[in-house]
Amino acid sequence: MAISARNQLVGTVKSIKMGAVMAEVVVQLDGGAEIVSAITATSVENLGLKEGSRVAAVIKATEVMLATA
Repeated sequence: MAISARNQLVGTVKSIKMGAVMAEVVVQLDGGAEIVSAITATSVENLGLKEGSRVAAVIKATEVMLATA
């Protein structure tokens, strides 16, 4: 599948916490960092996601905010 979004982070599903409607999917990126995605439980099932699945996290945002530390 071709996609226009350039912010794609490849990794492996570390864990999935299923809820009645939503699921929390933790992805360990190839560089070692982790990100969390909240998607529908139906999407988890439709994508066939499970621990160990290889995925690309696609990030599409119209704005990115920065703050000083």
